[in-house]
Amino acid sequence: MRSKLFVPGSRPELFDKALAGDADALSFDLEDSVVEDRKAEARQALRTLLQSPAAQASSKTLIVRVNAIDTPHFAQDVQAVVQPAVALLNLPKAERVQDVLQAVEVLERAERSNAVTHSLQLLLNIETPRALRHAAELGAAHPRVAGLQLGLGDLFEPLGISRREPQAVAQAMYTLRMAAGEAGVYAYDGAFADFRDADGYRAEAALARRLGYIGKSCIHPSQVPLANETFRPDEQDIAHALRVVQAAQAAMSDGTGAFVVDGRMVDRPFVQRAHDVLALARRLNLVP
Repeated sequence: MRSKLFVPGSRPELFDKALAGDADALSFDLEDSVVEDRKAEARQALRTLLQSPAAQASSKTLIVRVNAIDTPHFAQDVQAVVQPAVALLNLPKAERVQDVLQAVEVLERAERSNAVTHSLQLLLNIETPRALRHAAELGAAHPRVAGLQLGLGDLFEPLGISRREPQAVAQAMYTLRMAAGEAGVYAYDGAFADFRDADGYRAEAALARRLGYIGKSCIHPSQVPLANETFRPDEQDIAHALRVVQAAQAAMSDGTGAFVVDGRMVDRPFVQRAHDVLALARRLNLVP
């Protein structure tokens, strides 16, 4: 899920184009991009799409960002969009473990009533100071939590922190990545609002990748190729990972726990990272 493109639920004219695009995942939005008096309309449009043959046949990861759990729209959103084509619900404004557990209860009821046989997972938005402070607890709150997503706009703007302050961005990214690691879930990077600034988007995505994030959100189709390129293992990454795995196999035969590859000492964590790189490369058909 290198790239995740936001698609407003109130813009059904964009649905087919998004399904045909290059994003690894689509995040259909019922929250911020839909005004209050169009929530019901967007919910129904999205339900129709998710029940369509095109959505069910799509190889993309389909996600829906529902309205927050403390709004009157949450339960209706979940009931409408929990469909076989959907893999993840994106839950905004989660701050407490109880928020996650309550969301799971509503999700499970919707799965039963809509005859969904697979277990949908949750992607939690971490976008308040409290949520960031408790991010590891939120990530570990339930097995359905798959990942934590950083929302810097919502996190920074009320506090008067510049969204483009490098030190603040890096610190928030690092904090969330450590929390995700503690919880055993992935970290996903949020949106970059200035879609005309390709260099700025690329730089922030590169930072996220260096910090161990698996991908970055896109608010405009022009950002999709930037995310796909940034989070794609390059030839050097793949070649090094292959050498590490081959050396690890030889070391295992010799009973050696640590060994040298490309002039660097390598042990178990580096071997696991090499396997992760190769697994992604195989999913992208970059290696057999």
